Amino acid sequence: MIYILLSIFCSVTVAVLLKFAKRYNISIIQSVTINYLTALCLCFLFFKPEVSAITSSAPWPIYLSLAILLPTIFLFLAGSVKNLGIVKTDIAQRLSLFIPILAAYFIFKEECNLLKFIGLGIGLIAIILTFLRKSKSVNTSNKWIYPIMVFVGFGIIDVLFKQIALYKQLPYTTSLFAVFCLAFLVSIVIVVVMVFTEKTKIQFINIACGLILGVFNFGNILFYLKAHQALAKNPSTVFAAMNLGVIIVGSLIGIIIFKEKLSKLNYIGISLALIAVILITIAQLNVI
Repeated sequence: MIYILLSIFCSVTVAVLLKFAKRYNISIIQSVTINYLTALCLCFLFFKPEVSAITSSAPWPIYLSLAILLPTIFLFLAGSVKNLGIVKTDIAQRLSLFIPILAAYFIFKEECNLLKFIGLGIGLIAIILTFLRKSKSVNTSNKWIYPIMVFVGFGIIDVLFKQIALYKQLPYTTSLFAVFCLAFLVSIVIVVVMVFTEKTKIQFINIACGLILGVFNFGNILFYLKAHQALAKNPSTVFAAMNLGVIIVGSLIGIIIFKEKLSKLNYIGISLALIAVILITIAQLNVI
């Protein structure tokens, strides 16, 4: 259980760091770039990937898709935390699990029982209620692109990572190393373009923030994998504890520490999000 708690801590800490980025005028793209370099180094240190085993037969289209999506969606994640807060961003990220579930049913033709569909329906209502706001100004409406992209982006990323897991010719951690390498290269290209177009300057604070961000981002992955190894016979327990934990802890930090304002409907949405995760988890166990 300690691995689950550590994974939750790392996941929520990433959101908190992104929240502070606005206050200290930190360049997100520079931090994200160093974040992937840090994660890359830690991946090599902890997982000892079989780099020589990565050949032309590896699933490169999936690797390249993830390499582009990961830094891109990270920027939208930062934008969502900045504009809408930790509470709503964490819920958008956690409920993105709907996309791989729907993909499993419609694309990969996996079975999906009634309870899972009920969970998805409640989750959809949860998303709507969580994001409802009284203000209907143009500036406010434009901000919804961030959580929408977080929801869709992380859902697609989850589907792609599941595809990598199905590729048995390479260990999952080796594929993860390859993805981090490519994501780092994509991020560098973006930073270089921004520097040469004089839109940004390399600053030490961005590098420092990226190092810290990378440690917690990798920690989230490391402890989540270790939790699955420790509870190999109970994957649904890890799934439920992780998603419920992040929603609850993220909500508490957002509300108590950062004083994020939520309406009664938003609180109902958060409660329904928790119920949705529980129902989907029970459905995973094939109880019904």
